[in-house]
Amino acid sequence: MDEFQRSWLLAQLGPETDPADLERRFFRLRSVRVVALEVLGERRAKLLGDPLKITVDGVVTMDLQENLRGIERQIEGIRQSPAPDAPSGEDDGAEALATTCLVPQRRYR
Repeated sequence: MDEFQRSWLLAQLGPETDPADLERRFFRLRSVRVVALEVLGERRAKLLGDPLKITVDGVVTMDLQENLRGIERQIEGIRQSPAPDAPSGEDDGAEALATTCLVPQRRYR
């Protein structure tokens, strides 16, 4: 992983993210976009593992639903935006396949 890719990952995931962990993931996955999606997926799973809303009547209310929505928006943004190691002009391997039926033209006189 080069410095530009590391900077992009830290910009997407936050400066508190461990660069050594990102290096290990990149070595295994070979794509900075996939690394970012994996880290955000883990953060999303951690939020889903805990209660999203806690209320103690008259004392405190804690609501993490907007944090979950924010991570989901960030995941969608990373899927749609170009990554530094993505080939330009390609759709990340998305292939389009079209089929058609060829029939002989009938000629009547």
